Amino acid sequence: MTPAEFFPELRPWVENLVNVWPAYIIKPQFAQWQVLHILSLVILGGTSILINLRLIGVGVVSETPSEVYRNLRLWLHVGLVGIVVTGVLIGMANAERLYDSVAFTAKMIALLAGVVLTYGASALAAKADGRVTAAAKVWLLVGLAIFALALWVFAGGDLVNPGVWHMIMAAALVVLFVTRGLMRWIYLAVLLLLVAAQFVATHFVIKPDDYERLDPVNIAFAWVFTAWIFGTAAFQLFTAGRSPDSGPLTKVIGYATILVWVVAAAAGRWIAFA
Repeated sequence: MTPAEFFPELRPWVENLVNVWPAYIIKPQFAQWQVLHILSLVILGGTSILINLRLIGVGVVSETPSEVYRNLRLWLHVGLVGIVVTGVLIGMANAERLYDSVAFTAKMIALLAGVVLTYGASALAAKADGRVTAAAKVWLLVGLAIFALALWVFAGGDLVNPGVWHMIMAAALVVLFVTRGLMRWIYLAVLLLLVAAQFVATHFVIKPDDYERLDPVNIAFAWVFTAWIFGTAAFQLFTAGRSPDSGPLTKVIGYATILVWVVAAAAGRWIAFA
């Protein structure tokens, strides 16, 4: 699924974008502008992650969610403006490649989901000190729907679908970070056993170049990892000690918003490969 498939009639216009000002000025300094784009994504995604970790109930717990949001909102806005401006500029300079990129489509959809979840669901929840208002619930549903579409595009694209493992591993680390007590060690032990089992299966039981058999095995392991990670997260949502500013739905907002930025970053990385 690429922009070219949706808008095939735009190809001549897209191919000519590199000749339009300021694309022909940006093109020779593409690497520098790409660094600014990545930095903007780090600022936007990083500040959002800090806010959402607080909503989950970890991180900067010495401050209320509203205080964390108030202290970080300027950088949130700076990151958003930076990623839009630099994205448009480097997009014009590299338009033809992006036009045929599945990873680019996944990244754009994930970025939209990230903005919706950050500015809609998590910002509203943070300003209300963890209370999920009706408006936040609506934005959460919209953001999750867009996020699901991004995952569907990312997982279904040839050459880029291995990037889904980035999200799985990021989810595994987030859940490990927020899990407490004996459950953390049980969770980690099962994760390590799954990693070891996958390594043995894909390096010794099946030859590394036997892709016809490797792909189904890796897909099966992806589902097993996902079930264990999200099952543990769900267990934590409803059994961990509740606080006034971090209820189950508030934590769902936090988890979802963190993961959507991971998918956006992973998709961006895989643009170079497909």
